[in-house]
Amino acid sequence: MYSLLLALIYLAFISLGLPDALLGSAWPVMYPVLNVPVSYAGMVVMIIAGCTIISSLNANRVISRFGTGLVTAVSVLMTAVALFGFSLASAFWMLCLWAVPYGLGAGAVDAALNNFVALHYASKHMSWLHCFWGVGASIGPYIMGYSLTVKNSWERGYTTVGIFQMILAVILIFSLPVWHKKEQLKRESQTVTPKHLRIYEVLRIKGVKQVLLAFFAYCALEATTGLWASSYLVLHRGIEVEVAARWASLFYLGITFGRFLNGFVADRLGNRNMIRFGLTIITVGLLAVILPVQIGFVTLVGLVLIGLGCAPIYPCIIHETPRNFGPENSQAIIGIQMASAYTGSTLMPPIFGLLAKLVTIALYPVYLSLFLVLMLVMTERHNRLIVSRERG
Repeated sequence: MYSLLLALIYLAFISLGLPDALLGSAWPVMYPVLNVPVSYAGMVVMIIAGCTIISSLNANRVISRFGTGLVTAVSVLMTAVALFGFSLASAFWMLCLWAVPYGLGAGAVDAALNNFVALHYASKHMSWLHCFWGVGASIGPYIMGYSLTVKNSWERGYTTVGIFQMILAVILIFSLPVWHKKEQLKRESQTVTPKHLRIYEVLRIKGVKQVLLAFFAYCALEATTGLWASSYLVLHRGIEVEVAARWASLFYLGITFGRFLNGFVADRLGNRNMIRFGLTIITVGLLAVILPVQIGFVTLVGLVLIGLGCAPIYPCIIHETPRNFGPENSQAIIGIQMASAYTGSTLMPPIFGLLAKLVTIALYPVYLSLFLVLMLVMTERHNRLIVSRERG
């Protein structure tokens, strides 16, 4: 029964990734049809991100009242409805309207599933689940690409992914008794009860501020690396556009493949060591990108290493949350972690774009290094606080 539940969670993580790259893949065709400037895609993304942050911050209260299973099912259903809405949009304001339920659904299901897996399953599953998110994020553009080239319709791409989400929502609704049973058994085996904490109460817990800053820095580094890699390679390193695009995509492949490999060793090495290992690999990768060498291959390999280093950090920080702060506090903290993550990935890449325009895109590795240093400092300071609390 619980193997079936785990399989459903894996499917849900694929569904989380599927829609993420659809807008970027379809926008070159969409914006002329909608008669808006190309830059308006940023407005849609900001609405989705803002609603995702709001949803993540309120996830603890909602999940405490309705349970993980129901929140997950309704959130996936909201995402499906939003995708169908995107497929029917004939004006830009409609996209903005449907971006609201899309963002609210994505934030709630992300916080709910991450906490559920952190509480009920081993660290290897957290790594593999986030690997499956990468699988979904990779499949989405292929679905949209097929719809554009074969069906000549971006609407069909959104409809196809929406149908998948709708089927998953129905399956999740029928599986609600399994979710309830799992959560009931977990409560009966523990002497603690999940707490409904306000944001200021969460921030008072020792170590929370450090882990939030680390999470913010990680997502800022990952999103900035992925968005600006090709531009940096072409404009500063003089690498051909096709080669740059191919190697930039390997950054995300490095994250996905790295998380698959992490699943085999995460339980043996432990989350804290996995995070340190990942930060070390990112450091090596950034040094390769920064090196003023004429051999472009070194820079390209550096980007792949950054992706491999990123792989364990996100899932391991999440999975360590119940252990570091107690299972009674984990849902509240993970919800705020998700909000911190979305803030970093939403705000920091555009800021670098402005910096590149006003100064130079050569600052790309320096900008990434700032977030690496912030992660190193915050994770180690966080670890010292947790170890000190455990000893005394």
